[in-house]
Amino acid sequence: MPKVSPEHLRDRRDAIVQAARTVFAENGFDGTSIGEIARVAGTSDGLIYRYFNGKRELLSATLESFYAEIQAEIAAAIAAHSGYRAKLASLIEQHIRVFAEDPGICRLFISEVRNMEAYVGSTAQALNRSYTALLTPILEVGVAEGAIAADIDRRLVRDMLFGGIEHIAWRHISTGTVIDIPKVASIVTATFLGGLSIL
Repeated sequence: MPKVSPEHLRDRRDAIVQAARTVFAENGFDGTSIGEIARVAGTSDGLIYRYFNGKRELLSATLESFYAEIQAEIAAAIAAHSGYRAKLASLIEQHIRVFAEDPGICRLFISEVRNMEAYVGSTAQALNRSYTALLTPILEVGVAEGAIAADIDRRLVRDMLFGGIEHIAWRHISTGTVIDIPKVASIVTATFLGGLSIL
């Protein structure tokens, strides 16, 4: 029997994860079956079980892939700007874009993953915390520039920013309406820049 290369194994695993992402986004966790993922991936149920110990493990792999992708993209977008105001504006716009471009995965996370009994202390929670930590260095730039107070409650700002955007986006996700990214980003950015300013 010919030896299967590590690259081939990785590509096959990645294809399964991509198929799972598509199906989870369309059907949610409870509405998804391994059989449907196998069908979309063009493989068999048995092959999926060679890579994953069930649907929950596949969900974790899907979220890891999703967060790695968006975190790298948003970090690069933030790094392309200099200064607190521009970096914050970039983070806000890119975060809103995630909801606009991946509504299915965002719906899955908000309505199902975060409500699972095992969410606290889970990989999914750790991924979300790592992602929202993108805000912390931006606030430090704001402090260094004298734009915001050094003793600002960073956790409160994080919760207000990400929670507020999620609340705005959920209205669009739940109704299937399009988010006007530039308009929403402009309003949210102006609100936070004005509210956090010590001037």
